[in-house]
Parts: sequence; structure tokens; C-alpha cells
Amino acid sequence: MKLYFKYLGILLKSQMQYKVSFFMTAFGHALLAFTDLVAIYFLFDRFHTVNGFSLSEILLCYSVIMVSFSFSECFVRGFDAFQRLVRSGGLDRILIRPRSVIFQVLTSNMDFSRLFKMIPAVAVLAYAVSHSGIDWTAEKIALYVFMTAGGVAFFSSMFMIYAGVSFFTVEGIEFMNIFTDGAKQFGRYPVSVYGERVLKLCTFVIPVALFQYYPFLYLTGKSDVSWYAALPALEIAFIGIAYAFFRFGLSKYLSTGS
Repeated sequence: MKLYFKYLGILLKSQMQYKVSFFMTAFGHALLAFTDLVAIYFLFDRFHTVNGFSLSEILLCYSVIMVSFSFSECFVRGFDAFQRLVRSGGLDRILIRPRSVIFQVLTSNMDFSRLFKMIPAVAVLAYAVSHSGIDWTAEKIALYVFMTAGGVAFFSSMFMIYAGVSFFTVEGIEFMNIFTDGAKQFGRYPVSVYGERVLKLCTFVIPVALFQYYPFLYLTGKSDVSWYAALPALEIAFIGIAYAFFRFGLSKYLSTGS
């Protein structure tokens, strides 16, 4: 961990060499996240509820998704850019170094400006907490944190799968954005608003609902099924699946000979 934080400090220091550029980029990320909130506001200004969910409840979903996605996009971005290492042959350098491939990929690329996407999410969380009518006991607070941690695990897994696909094709894998950016967009609302088929897809295939929808029902009191609160832990198993796929792809990798 000491070495990891040393890399983190080096990357942060390098990005802060151009402070104006860094903060302009960060402002752009925050503004982009804010536009999503504008769309939600105008929707509720017209309809007031969506599938029985109030504005404050929707904002809770939004904050969980945006905080977890922003955190993953910053600290797991090395996997998002992994295809460039495969295409350029840079992966060969990683393989001959006396550190694990996962560690080197994680520390190869971090974009701290993307953390600023959390600013609108934290702001609306403060609003939602005071207007949701939820009795925020220690258990409920812990559940919200657990949901966010499950989201980080989910998006990190998707980036790892994205990297694993790079071993088999370095072109035309933008369809993976359907599962990363697409999951982020879907997750702004409780998954059930999209219908039963999408809910099943997001439960058994792309497990967004395991950290976003079912625990959310228990958090807001719309369901008294207590084991819903434990479902984000299954995202840890999803990390295992993503890691196994990445290792499988790595076993098929043929060096460029450089």
C-alpha cells in the first residue's frame, strides 16, 4: 500500500503541474454531471413522481451512482485505457517488471479531475437526506455507504472486463461503453422504472440492481426484505469473475517481440 500511495502522489503532482488546465477540466466534469440533474429537475417539475418514486428518492439513486462511478473512473482508469497498452506493446514492459500486472495497470493512469463529478452528487445527497423522510439511523447510513462501495466494485469490475476484451480485439470495443456509461445513465433512476425485462437484465446479467435498486428499496422503506441490504456484497463476487476473465485474456496474450 505504501508503494501504491507513492504512485498516487506522483500522478497527482504531475497533473497539478498545469493547474489551470486541471481545474478547467475538473469544472467541465462537474458541469456535465450537473446537466443530468437539470434533466431530472425538469422531469419532476412536470410529473412530480416517476413510477411512485419522489424527487428526493431519485436523487439518492443519482448520488450513489455518480459517487461510485466517479471514484472508479478516477482510480481504476488504468483498465479503461488498457487497450492502448496492448496495441502499443507497452504491456510487455509491465510483464517483465517485478510487480503484479493488476498493480501496475491501476497505477499507470489516474485522472483526479474526474472526482469533481462527485460535487453535484454530494450536493443533491444533502438535499435528499433532508427531504426523503428517511429516519437516518446508523444502520441506514451504513447501508448507503455499503451501496456506494458496491457501486465502486461493480464499475471497477466492468472496467476490468473491458480490459480483458482487449486481449481478443483492440478495435471496435466501444460497445463496452453500453455497460459502463450505459449503467451509469440507467442508474440515475431506480431500475424498475424501465420495466421488468430491464430489471432482470440488471439483476442477473449486468448486476447494477444488486447495489442500486434492491438495497434502495430497503433503505427507503418500500420493502421490508432485510436481506436486500446484503446484496451489494455480491459485487465482490463479480470482481472475482472480472478478475478471472482478465487473467484468462492475459494467458492468451502473445508478446509483440519488442
